[in-house]
Amino acid sequence: MNALPWHDIRSVFLDMDGTLLDLHFDNQFWLHHVPRRYAETYGLELDQAHAELRARYKQVEGTLSWYSIDYWTRELGLDILELKREIKHLIQMLPAVPEFLDAVRASGRRAVLVTNAHPGSIALKMERTSLGEHLDDIICSHTYGVAKEDPIFWERMRVDEPFDPRHALFFDDSLPVLRTAKHYGLHVMALRRPDTRQDARDIDEFPAILSFAELLPLPC
Repeated sequence: MNALPWHDIRSVFLDMDGTLLDLHFDNQFWLHHVPRRYAETYGLELDQAHAELRARYKQVEGTLSWYSIDYWTRELGLDILELKREIKHLIQMLPAVPEFLDAVRASGRRAVLVTNAHPGSIALKMERTSLGEHLDDIICSHTYGVAKEDPIFWERMRVDEPFDPRHALFFDDSLPVLRTAKHYGLHVMALRRPDTRQDARDIDEFPAILSFAELLPLPC
């Protein structure tokens, strides 16, 4: 962590799900809640529903469609946003997130959410948490028509949030997304435990933290 060039960092960009918010909600939703409702709706055995959905998920993994409420509502014939509301009590921030974001802003740096999440998901999660109160801005990849996995995303984002990659730090739990950001020139940091109900991951490819508490107090 000491290797981070904080004296050069002016912009701090952070993913939402699995970085600032506990990925337990999303894992429960896509891996358990949606299959149950899908099986109930179409009269399937739960194992069959799981198999069908795994195949559908795989087809669009890493694309903007994977993150789109509209896409899945249309494809599955289910009201995805309403299903999310059914388990919204699981939405919560990860440890030390508010403290870290406040420290970033107090140091004169910008704290900006940069997410692939659909606007409907963002709105629900802001409604359920105080996350928005700790951010300078929210950047949604759906605005640009490409996911963060695509280098074009970062080019388009710079129109609305001007930054120099050499002076920007990006946090995410997705290794493919981090690879794209690093290739674009940003400093990057991975999250080792995006889901608090699962074990921490071993990550050798990028610098990684278990919790934002490891970065506090923040250097000037």
